Amino acid sequence: MIDQVKIYVRSGDGGDGVVAFRREKYVPHGGPSGGDGGRGGDVVLRVEPTLNSLSPFGKKVHFKATGGDRGGSATKTGRSANPVIVLVPPGTVVKDADTGMILADLVKPGEEAVVAKGGRGGRGNWHFPTSRNQAPRIAEKGEPGEEKWLLLELRLIADVGIVGVPNAGKSTLLSVISNAKPKIADYPFTTLEPNLGVVIYDNRDMVVADIPGLVEGAHLGVGLGHSFLRHVQRTRMLIHLLNGANDDPVADYNQINQELALYDEKMGNKPQIVVLNKMDLPEAAAKWDRIRDELAARGVTALAISAATQQNITPLIQQMFALHATLPEETPFVDEMPVYELREEDMGFDVMRESPGIFRVSGKKVERAANMTYWDYEEAVIRFHNLLETLGVTTALKAAGVQEGDTVFIGDHELEWSD
Repeated sequence: MIDQVKIYVRSGDGGDGVVAFRREKYVPHGGPSGGDGGRGGDVVLRVEPTLNSLSPFGKKVHFKATGGDRGGSATKTGRSANPVIVLVPPGTVVKDADTGMILADLVKPGEEAVVAKGGRGGRGNWHFPTSRNQAPRIAEKGEPGEEKWLLLELRLIADVGIVGVPNAGKSTLLSVISNAKPKIADYPFTTLEPNLGVVIYDNRDMVVADIPGLVEGAHLGVGLGHSFLRHVQRTRMLIHLLNGANDDPVADYNQINQELALYDEKMGNKPQIVVLNKMDLPEAAAKWDRIRDELAARGVTALAISAATQQNITPLIQQMFALHATLPEETPFVDEMPVYELREEDMGFDVMRESPGIFRVSGKKVERAANMTYWDYEEAVIRFHNLLETLGVTTALKAAGVQEGDTVFIGDHELEWSD
């Protein structure tokens, strides 16, 4: 199962606004009538409940929306582009690949998140007449779309997670208590991906996940530690399975709890049912009394079972449902999950002198304005210069020493400075 992928998304550019004028027979002084461009397409992630892994992204990782159509005459607005819908399985956490910031936590069927918003359509010249200029030759180009790399992480949605050291018998236990049929063998790391099963008892059911074995250093990513621990986060309770055949199961118990807490403090506080497995083996049965007493001294009541012979399996299932019924309402995976909205335009900018006579201006607002300017129209250029004045860019350039004829780069545009 693929549970982590990196994808590229790009929303569509807005359509260009146009410069046009009314030319009807009986309207001798027809005004501006250039229409607005259509909006570019969004890129939207949507939960598809039939998916259970991120494996479809093994074939396609680039998702691009189309741009909006150009505006028309007679104030006709260009057609907006349709969004690109990207289907993801329930339990997908979406992160910005560059910053690591969580953008969305998609759990419920049909839940959506806009991860790249389409560019706004440029305004046509009908927006720009003034009392002094009734026939403006000004329009805007469409706003460029957004592009980014996203990290998608799948975190299984299960009521119960079975954790323990490698070869503790987690897959065997899952196969006994549920309808799951995981691969089972007597060597470490048989399970390299989580398995899910549904446990049914007394007309109730719960989803149980067999989390692959954890080793010392898992919280640091040792082995496949991060991949395994990620799936424990969303479970509401744990079955902590101890290997009765190991020399010191209590030491194993301490190690696993430490790894859980070091990865995520909340995981160390999840309710647990502690179970010693492999009671069908003489060495496990011989040490049971000691293990039970050591755990009791810590305030932990343990249960002894044999998954192989199904000894005490029914009491374990009963205890699982009883504990689950006492748990409070499920809380969101991320505390105060931020509602992901694309930020308002950043008004800030930077002015840098790269070499004598060459300056560069950077900033979201000013670069966006440059991209949306029709440089062929003098009125549009004047409007852009007025914007630079309003934002304080002109003052900052003069303070940096810009002179008549110097070159100023704004985004991808190379301009010759003129007062």
